[in-house]
Amino acid sequence: MNSMITTTTWVHRGVAAQFPIKYDIDEEEINRISKLARLQLEDAKGDLEAAKEKVETEENDGDSMDEDGDGKQGTDSKKQPADGDDDDDLKEYELDHYDSDEVDEDGEEVTMFGNVKSLAYHQPGDKDPYLEIPEDDDQEDREELQILGTDNLLIAGKVEDEVAHLEVYVYEDSADNLYVHHDIMLPAIPLCTEWLDFPVGKNEENRSTGNFIAVGTMDPDIEIWDLDIVDCMYPNAILGQGNTNDDKPSKKKKKPKKANDEYHVDSVLALAANRQHRNLLASASADLTVKLWDLSTQKCAKSYTHHKDKVCALDWHPKESTVLLSGSYDRSIVAADMRTPEAKVARWSVASDVETVRWDIHDPNFFYVTTDTGIVYKYDVRNTPTNPEKSKPVWTLQAHDDSISSFDINPTIPGFLVTGSTDKQVKLWNTTDDKPNMVVSRKLEVGKIFSTAFAPDPEVSFRLAVAGSKGVIQIWDTSTNGAVRRAFAGRVPDVAPGYDGEVHEKITGVNQNDESDSSEGEDPEPNDVEKDGWESMEED
Repeated sequence: MNSMITTTTWVHRGVAAQFPIKYDIDEEEINRISKLARLQLEDAKGDLEAAKEKVETEENDGDSMDEDGDGKQGTDSKKQPADGDDDDDLKEYELDHYDSDEVDEDGEEVTMFGNVKSLAYHQPGDKDPYLEIPEDDDQEDREELQILGTDNLLIAGKVEDEVAHLEVYVYEDSADNLYVHHDIMLPAIPLCTEWLDFPVGKNEENRSTGNFIAVGTMDPDIEIWDLDIVDCMYPNAILGQGNTNDDKPSKKKKKPKKANDEYHVDSVLALAANRQHRNLLASASADLTVKLWDLSTQKCAKSYTHHKDKVCALDWHPKESTVLLSGSYDRSIVAADMRTPEAKVARWSVASDVETVRWDIHDPNFFYVTTDTGIVYKYDVRNTPTNPEKSKPVWTLQAHDDSISSFDINPTIPGFLVTGSTDKQVKLWNTTDDKPNMVVSRKLEVGKIFSTAFAPDPEVSFRLAVAGSKGVIQIWDTSTNGAVRRAFAGRVPDVAPGYDGEVHEKITGVNQNDESDSSEGEDPEPNDVEKDGWESMEED
């Protein structure tokens, strides 16, 4: 089985509905699905017509060549059916009456519901025994779907045997248990996910908050799903050309190849929700644009062209709520105020393609950049270079030999960072006093690492989700690692300064309640950086 997990996103405790509901199709939902299906059908018809035109063109070219004497005529090279052959085939398989209703011995037509008299009958107002679920079964289903207030959700974008879907996990920290609660089918390979608390789509007017996930895929549209509904068939909303939130949805136009101001035309590589202006969602695409979406209207409010290559990373400033950080394969990082798209932006350059960008949530005067050559840069936003090519970081860290595909900052402890790489290693760093030291390195048997994310709640902030090319997730309780306890003594729960004890390390996977340790070698001392050293850069 070939599978991989490309992206993960945590959901805070207490956000998910205690009893998620089963998908319910009402008249409004049927109309919405009909619109989506009609757009998909028209798109498929367009592709079919294009394919037919291509075949006819090739055939015409071949016939023209035959008429010129370069080959046999097409009419002679193919066996033509004799007159009546089609009729004989129809009679043989009775296809000439395929749409006729059968007639019973009394001469009455037997239709699809011809045996309706034999069905069980119940009085008006009574429960239909075929449709009603027994109360015991219904209660059992509810209990299986139950999510406790102490549980976290973890959303993973997964590809398994060429089938793309989201897996919605429940993580029970007290029981060291991780399991799949339900999954959501996707139209294409997921590349990024972002949790939203702003109600979007169905029944949005009846609530002020929600539990949604936005998904960017290899397709240009962004899908938004309600995590409190299971077995859902279609997303709550679609941002892009597939949006059906129009009063009079028009026929879907042929997909344009050039970027525009209304929707993306290529893969969506990054998403970032604005936590202060909850109706705003930023997206970055391989079409070289960054777009700002208004979730209340499901329309693109602004489109930006700050980069000259694929835009792959985004992050909103933690305090200056209108400032967005973006990174691109053009090896540049831009900090721009989204209210003034034409204004001059702050720009920095690095030596190779950008992989991730992140503001330092503990001190937003700084931000981090990781690259495909395994380097982490830390920049001071107050020192904006007049010439981006001469950007000077606070420090540079050669963290890995291969691309740093994932990066995160511990939400509780300043200076506690994690990097994940395609070299299959995840590394924890202590950057206190701007002197990065590697705390510990692990291979967690997830393959090439595509996602590393600390849990968002203070009670579980030491839990680290790691996923990659093997299609599995591991939850590593980093507070049970000896090197981590020594490096952050006094900030690790129940550990006093000077603690020198050891506990058995806990790593939890799906259906894996036993403790495991997949480390290679001994934990290095905090100051043992060797080839993972850092280079301090003095200020101008």
